[in-house]
Amino acid sequence: MEEFSPLGSQAFLLVDLRGASAAQAESSHKLLKARLSQLPCPSIALAGQSRANESVAAADSAAVVVPATATGTDPGATAVHAATGDPGATVVCAATGDPGATAVRAVKRDPGDTVVRAVKGDPGATVVRAATGDGGLGSGSRAAVAVPAASPLCSDFDLVLSDARQLDVIVSRIEANPLAAAALAALLRHNEKSTVHEGLLAESLVYSTLQAGPEFARWLARKPAPRPAVSEFEPAVLISRQGKSLRLRLNRPHKHNAFCIEMRDRLCEGLNLAAADPGIKEICLDGAGPSFCSGGDLDEFGTFPDPATAHAVRCTRSPARSMAAVARRCKVRVHGACVGAGIELPAFAAKLTASPEAYFQLPEVSMGLVPGAGGTVSICKRIGRQQTAFMALSAETVDTKTALAWGLIDGIENE
Repeated sequence: MEEFSPLGSQAFLLVDLRGASAAQAESSHKLLKARLSQLPCPSIALAGQSRANESVAAADSAAVVVPATATGTDPGATAVHAATGDPGATVVCAATGDPGATAVRAVKRDPGDTVVRAVKGDPGATVVRAATGDGGLGSGSRAAVAVPAASPLCSDFDLVLSDARQLDVIVSRIEANPLAAAALAALLRHNEKSTVHEGLLAESLVYSTLQAGPEFARWLARKPAPRPAVSEFEPAVLISRQGKSLRLRLNRPHKHNAFCIEMRDRLCEGLNLAAADPGIKEICLDGAGPSFCSGGDLDEFGTFPDPATAHAVRCTRSPARSMAAVARRCKVRVHGACVGAGIELPAFAAKLTASPEAYFQLPEVSMGLVPGAGGTVSICKRIGRQQTAFMALSAETVDTKTALAWGLIDGIENE
């Protein structure tokens, strides 16, 4: 039986905005703006000035895609014309009365290197290969786009890259888990304009949906068997009060403070105490051991009874919601590994500082999930949805200097 692909071959949309003029940007903005907000997959823009002899995309993905959104009488009409005097240049004309709409250079002097693909799902969608003796329709391997738009369009994309070399990592992550990547893009679009409550509710619903999906099931099947449970004689979170200050310390140093059920419940207890007592003027959160928090305890992943119950639990016992309620009084100091919940929760705080060796990572998409500890709300509000999407889709570690430049943290200690 043929495997069902709900997104078809359209796992993402890539648009090359480099070198676009302001006039081109305005016309393209009108064409793409509404479509980008409803796109069922992530949209990626390459921004910045084009450089001579630089391919449109990295490696084998040197492709150009024109979305089938032509507004004329023939919405699927797409024509490809080799530019005169430059065998490596391809001009794509969407039949909208703007024949010079898009110009793309395939730098290898092989016009066939450029593939133009219409976005799937449009009645008139077509795939056109630049003439190289292959005049037929091609399938192409990437759903990539090159459109002449600059700054007016950038804010509408899910992710903006300035370096084409970053594409390989992003593309491989999306293609490995297209459902999680698509869910992340839609969730961040929603949460960018939502309240904390609305954002956390949406995040939990999306997370629960993906918990029942094939990508998370595949990750679970490959995950090593849980290690035998070890009795922990100290609470997962230490709670102490001195005068008007409440101190919370993550206390599973032997597991790099992996975020477990007990830690979740104890942290909620401490934060709710602060919410109920206006006499507590300061809440200080840090972690014991070599790391602040290495993310969710992998031994507990997949132990939820069912997605609906898991959603109900997240809504009633949510450290993210509890921290957001007292965020103005919260000061968090992080160090070492700050993975998943280890950065999603601290990002709610009014003051977040890091030791110089700290690093940050959102690996959930590679597990078939989205950040589920509030990160699509907290991190999105700190650094914007595009930078949040980059962290989640690339799963790359971010050092403290980069985090400070982005606004993910507020300061680096001892500097």
